[in-house]
Order: sequence, then structure tokens, then C-alpha cells
Amino acid sequence: MSTTDEVLGGAPGPRKPVRTAAMLADLGPLAQLRAGRLPRRLVQLTLGLLLYGVSLGLMLRSGLGVAPWDVLHSGLIRYVPLTLGQAVIVMSFVVLLLWWPLRERPGVGTIANAFLVGLAADLTLWLLDPAEDVWLRVVLVVAGVVLNGVATGMYIGSQLGRGPRDGLMTGLSRHTGRSLRLVRTCLEVTVVAIGWLLGGAVGAGTVLYALAIGPLAQHFLPWFVVPLEVPEGPAAEPAAS
Repeated sequence: MSTTDEVLGGAPGPRKPVRTAAMLADLGPLAQLRAGRLPRRLVQLTLGLLLYGVSLGLMLRSGLGVAPWDVLHSGLIRYVPLTLGQAVIVMSFVVLLLWWPLRERPGVGTIANAFLVGLAADLTLWLLDPAEDVWLRVVLVVAGVVLNGVATGMYIGSQLGRGPRDGLMTGLSRHTGRSLRLVRTCLEVTVVAIGWLLGGAVGAGTVLYALAIGPLAQHFLPWFVVPLEVPEGPAAEPAAS
């Protein structure tokens, strides 16, 4: 890390020491925007969210199961007049309502996540027909899981705010004192169970995603974390252990 005497935001006044940190910084919405490299981070955020939506579409078209939250989404659309992408968007804002009592801080990426992932998923489903050959179904589900890991690293690495579901997980972990792993497991088991009862797309791909997404995200995240100029002092966490 290097220390400079720059001031975030560029306003005149007392200078504060800052550091260039290749870490995930715990910053509020305004500090996220003032932390430098904004054009690159916005492009990376947008591309990461679009690819995330594409990965969801690939998994659904495989017919072999989808990610846990999408089991819920795919179950919901059997009963309400929504597309999968629209269900993703609606549920994103439902989850954001739960942020308020948890005092989570949204960012640009939080709102962008709510819209772009769903739009990209619907576009992918419009372009792709369901796969029929077994080999193609396997290719689509594996490609979807790997692409999801890449996309997760990209949008989190842009450091412009957690996604709605990620923020729910971190907020519950902080307020309950339970580990992120336990909270995530409980949330995903719950949404899979509800989605399955609604007739959602549970399958081998759901199990593959559950087992692979953690290691994939941890592998790809350091590739995409954008070093920020952050004031000395705020808590930060390494991009990878």
C-alpha cells in the first residue's frame, strides 16, 4: 500500500492521509463514488451484472436446475404474470426493503444490480431456446455456473455496493453474530425450499452451483478488485484469503 496526501472528492480543506488498497473497502455510497477510477469501475460493474444475468439464462435453458434464488424466481413466475427477469427485479426490491431494519448501506451497484441482472436474463432467454441434447444441456449449465463466478468477481470487485441479496446476507450476519457461511446457507436453503414447493427449477445444476460458486467467486474476485484511494482507518477486508 502507498500513502498519499490526496483528499477524496477534491474539495479544498484540511488534507487527510489516504491509502491505495487492493482490498474490499467498507465505504458508504458517497465514498464509493469518490474513491477513484470511477469510469473503469462503472464499466466493470455494468459488464459484470449483465454477464450475471446471462449466466442465469444459460442455467435455466439447460433444464438442469438454477441457482438457489432463481429456484424461487422460477417458481414464482408459475403463479404471477412475470418473466424470470421481471421476477428477479421485483424480488430485488422486496429484499431491499429488508435492508432498512438491518441498516445496510446501498450503493450505485445495489440499484444497478436490481435492474440489469433481470434485464440481461430475459434477453438471454429470448435469444436462446431450451437445450434438448444432453451434451448441450451440460455445457450450458457448466458455462452458466462458471460465468456466474466470473460475473460475481467483476461486480463485487468494482466496489460500488453489494447486491440486494448479498446485503441481506451480510446484514443478518452482523445483527445475529452468525457466520456469513451459516447465514448464506440458511437463506439459500429457505429460498430453495419455497421455490421447490412453488414448482421452481431444482436440479443437478442447483447442487453444482451451491458447491462451486464459493470457490469460483473466491478465485476470480482478486482478478477484478479495483484498488481504491481510501482514507486511513475504515475497515476493509482482503480480496482473497
